Amino acid sequence: MCDFKLKKIAKYLINNKLYLATAESCTGGLLSSRFTDISGSSAFVRANFVTYANEAKEEFLSVPRSILETNGAVSQECAFYMAEGLHLKTGCDVAICTTGIAGPTGGSKEKPVGLMFVSVYFKGKIHVEKVLLPSFLPRKLMKYLFTQKAISFAYKIISP
Repeated sequence: MCDFKLKKIAKYLINNKLYLATAESCTGGLLSSRFTDISGSSAFVRANFVTYANEAKEEFLSVPRSILETNGAVSQECAFYMAEGLHLKTGCDVAICTTGIAGPTGGSKEKPVGLMFVSVYFKGKIHVEKVLLPSFLPRKLMKYLFTQKAISFAYKIISP
């Protein structure tokens, strides 16, 4: 189902001459890879960043240090600022960002393994969704499912 949504997003972007950018943390570039696996993706992909470290989120996406210190990288607030910063940095029409904990180690009671926030910038608005997957999933599967959730959320926001 997500491959269908991925292709529909791509077709929409191409038909409307819109550009996409991604900024990823917990998905480590897998989301951008899935978009660039589509033939003709150069017509709609503007830029992709893997901002794994907090310093990268701050430097490349202008996520305020105060947000990272107060709310953490895995937060609704960080995801919001990632999308805002990505849009401002690249001039993209659509920004999709992921930040979360893929595990199997890390996490806490408040922020468990399997927690992700995905943000989508589109038409001047930023939408953020919280995702919580089972913590026992293997890391590779967790990352893939995070991208599935990000694609589904972006499709929901972008589809006319």
